[in-house]
Amino acid sequence: MMDWWYGIIGPSVWAAVAYTLIVTHATIVAVTVYLHRHSAHRAVDLAPGLALFFRVWLWLTTGMMTKEWTAVHRKHHATTETQDDPHSPQIHGLREIFWKGTEYYRAGGTAETLEKYGKGTPDDWWERKVAIAHPYLGIAIMGVVDVLLFGSAGILVWATQMLWIPILAAGVINGVCHHTGYRNFETPDAAKNLLPWGILIGGEELHNNHHTYPNSAKLSVKPWEFDVGWMWIRLFAWAGWAKPRSTGPVVAHVPGKAQIDMDTVWAVLNDRFRVMSRYAEHVVAPLAKQELHRADVSARRLFRRAKNVLCREEIMVGDNERRDIKAILESSPVLKIIYEKRLELNAVWAKRGGNREDLLKAFKEWCLEAENTGIQVLGDFVRDLKCYTVPLRTAAPT
Repeated sequence: MMDWWYGIIGPSVWAAVAYTLIVTHATIVAVTVYLHRHSAHRAVDLAPGLALFFRVWLWLTTGMMTKEWTAVHRKHHATTETQDDPHSPQIHGLREIFWKGTEYYRAGGTAETLEKYGKGTPDDWWERKVAIAHPYLGIAIMGVVDVLLFGSAGILVWATQMLWIPILAAGVINGVCHHTGYRNFETPDAAKNLLPWGILIGGEELHNNHHTYPNSAKLSVKPWEFDVGWMWIRLFAWAGWAKPRSTGPVVAHVPGKAQIDMDTVWAVLNDRFRVMSRYAEHVVAPLAKQELHRADVSARRLFRRAKNVLCREEIMVGDNERRDIKAILESSPVLKIIYEKRLELNAVWAKRGGNREDLLKAFKEWCLEAENTGIQVLGDFVRDLKCYTVPLRTAAPT
């Protein structure tokens, strides 16, 4: 007869730790692959059986409902860092989001939000009769299973499971990743990559990359970055259970192409975040280094920061940075020019929802004015932009 105090498996610490790591990782995979990349962003298609497995598993381990999670997350992307953002630490404070992230998520799931942002989510028997009708039954069943397996230690195992998503997903991703980390791209929000290796939270650590390309099934973009969620998608695809729909913008680069046409504009527009990243590396950085060598000792601290502050997205610029930018522009005419050209190029992107001819004209004018500055690195940058074009059968720009 089983000793209820130790459960079926017995008093093995390593067995309990291994089990906890496996089941919590399965929950993370369900959140990042099913809820996030499949349901919210349609970045990957999943086989019905795999999708149902994830729905059942999330019911057992989190009690979360697909429509509510999807709608709140879509609203977050549509209203990032504004008063309407359901969980922005820039608005509500990091401490508040870290400790109460789940509460903010649930509060954000209003009827209006579900109606506006929850379209395309499951509305079948399982969702209506089980997930929505009995949201806490699953986690109660999970608690019973854990206690049966590990006895009294199962209570600790179950508590860890229940805290895993509220702390790591709602707290760390929604809070810390909008406050601390590094940025590959200057997106119009505060999203940052927490770590280059997305293992513990399924790749969601690469949050700046995700906000840059939200419809990409793959969250890593640099050679040294690793997205374990993408690894699982590749495995599921190999088994025939998943099909990625997008891994980011695809553009063609034709060496020697010198004519700017609408395909050039669409390609550059699609790839605009990587384009602006190259602007920082190949235009701003070498000129800032050049000015640093020319500066006297008192001004060198300022020019060491020039690349970072001159390429920073407006939402990330604080009062100290504004003072630094003002001082840099007053001290260096060439940095003033390339800073203004960066702002002007960003203004061209803002015309993407308007008339096509106006967009083409604005882009051509920017390229001509940039070449006429006589700044070599800026001219080289323009020549590279002219080589862009849209590959055959590429989706429309976003």
